[in-house]
Amino acid sequence: MVQLKRAHNELFRRSPDERFESLQELTEFCRSEKHASSDCWQMPRALQPRSSSSLVTVTVDDRPLQLNDWSFTQLCRLSGISKDTINRLAPETASRALHETLPSSDKPIQLLTAGQSVRSLHGVSYTRLWNADLLDVVAEYATDFQPPQTGCNGATGLYAGEQDLFAFLIDPAGWTEIEDQAFAPGFFVWNSEVGRRSLGIQTFWFQAVCQNHIVWDAVEVVDFTRKHTANVHDGLNEIRRHIETLVAKRDERRDGFARVMAKAMQETLGSDGDSVIKELTKNGIPRGLAAKAMEIARQQGRFTIYSLVDALTRLTQQVKYIGDRTESDHKVAALLSLVA
Repeated sequence: MVQLKRAHNELFRRSPDERFESLQELTEFCRSEKHASSDCWQMPRALQPRSSSSLVTVTVDDRPLQLNDWSFTQLCRLSGISKDTINRLAPETASRALHETLPSSDKPIQLLTAGQSVRSLHGVSYTRLWNADLLDVVAEYATDFQPPQTGCNGATGLYAGEQDLFAFLIDPAGWTEIEDQAFAPGFFVWNSEVGRRSLGIQTFWFQAVCQNHIVWDAVEVVDFTRKHTANVHDGLNEIRRHIETLVAKRDERRDGFARVMAKAMQETLGSDGDSVIKELTKNGIPRGLAAKAMEIARQQGRFTIYSLVDALTRLTQQVKYIGDRTESDHKVAALLSLVA
């Protein structure tokens, strides 16, 4: 079992304006971003970096457009100049340096614009996948999933900003048994419309999530990522498949556990007190604890496996030391394997 910290890292790097209370609210934001954005293609030399007040802008079709932090970073990278170097120059000098170092190739640059600003700049090999399209897949196939409890700083696990999207979702009703321990399903999903990060999903089964959004004791961790190249939209099918697999495994395990519990409520462990105690001690339950559980179960009328497990679980909660209690709980849970 491992600890997963993707959501923990997002919790502390996101500003309040990048946090969302629900998946629906996040989706609506991403849809509005998509509808407000449009692509245009320009030759590198036609971008014409210029200074405006204390800012560097680019001109597209005689229209000056502002650069945000990310698109400015991309413009510096396109020009082959360190962003730190440009930031040390006066705006006029910076715009002249960018203009003189822009590539003179005949390959156009893809600009993603929104209003009077440039969200990103890319070469011809980049293929965009909208955050809203990804969230539509999540909403359709992960219907029972929701954000975890609010983090220690008020963050929710649902984030979107000018550079990327990240969502942390769990199924709080999906708890089931895996090797005699309780686990629930969850996943992280992420994307960037502007080239900041890949498309990806990580599915897992976990035992606990703390207020720092660290996922504790995760098992069956599965990762998928896809770069924003020509086949990135095929990645949506992979995202869907990973969520469907997680949901199918949840349903299979939950149904199987329900069947086991139903049988445990019918099958008895013995016909009398002596035979019950004998079976319990044979399976690692101390004789004194077994006798107490038998008395509790007797009040329910039958020594069913379920009534004995229920009685033993109540009794183990009284064990003082957590190490001893955990060991006892493991032995008690193992009694369910006696169901024929």
